[in-house]
Amino acid sequence: MIDEHAEATAFRAGAARYAATQPRALPTLPSGTSEVVDAGAAAPVRWLHLYRPAGSDVPGVFVNLHGGGFVLGSAQDDDPYCRLLADASGCAVVNVDYLLAPEHPYPAAVHQIYDLLEWIAEHGRVLGVDGSRLAVGGHSAGGNLAAACALLARRHGRPLLRGVVVDYAPLDLSTPPADKLVGAVRDDPGAQALAAAGARFNSWYLPDPANGTDELASPVLASDLAGLPPTLVLTAERDLLCAEGDRYAARLSAAGVPTEHAVFPGCGHGFTHGGPDEHAAAAWERMAAFVRRAVGGVDGP
Repeated sequence: MIDEHAEATAFRAGAARYAATQPRALPTLPSGTSEVVDAGAAAPVRWLHLYRPAGSDVPGVFVNLHGGGFVLGSAQDDDPYCRLLADASGCAVVNVDYLLAPEHPYPAAVHQIYDLLEWIAEHGRVLGVDGSRLAVGGHSAGGNLAAACALLARRHGRPLLRGVVVDYAPLDLSTPPADKLVGAVRDDPGAQALAAAGARFNSWYLPDPANGTDELASPVLASDLAGLPPTLVLTAERDLLCAEGDRYAARLSAAGVPTEHAVFPGCGHGFTHGGPDEHAAAAWERMAAFVRRAVGGVDGP
């Protein structure tokens, strides 16, 4: 019998070694300091990576969720980009280490992050931020979790989210990744590798495949998207997940949600972190501008 936890641990170790050898997009980034804050034992995530912009006493706040297929990654992966976001947007950034599968399968991370958003909205003063000006976003799996939390916030009527960023996210976990190898990505080696890894990640995150149709697992399948916060959706033309991101943006717009949709030609999955630099820079500029409009002003967007 396969020990999935041991297998995942070994996979993470190999992935970390591989990631350490890969070039990072935008190597010249702001060198502003950040701090790891103890939010207290009562907080849903006790230790938070906090980035403060210069010249703002109590800024609005953006919660950043790293990628990694719900299995890999850490807040440290996004450290330089969170420094960039705080510097360019003038808003605080809270970078989160959330629960990972298979030790914590669906929907553990969704509820943990949602609880954290509620906590920040109520207790932002503990972090020195304005919890009433709150947005959330993420990259790849983090984008899925951000979209799911927006659905939960709508369901419960709190917290008030002023913006959501969904960056090349897997938004349909009900469709096997191999079935998404169509069109421009059919013969793309990067897309094929992502499909193979995605199948394993999905099985760890969703031990019961029937949960793939839940809106909190597959936000693009939600029966109704009306009433969600303003949303920025970024997709990459040569990404296996491009079509579902495009579909999500179209459905949001049709539901009357203020929606921005940016498609990056010739780019593959993870381009914001791995390049090409020209497109990565444009994407981060787009995200920073969106965050600035969403939570940068006292009176909101």
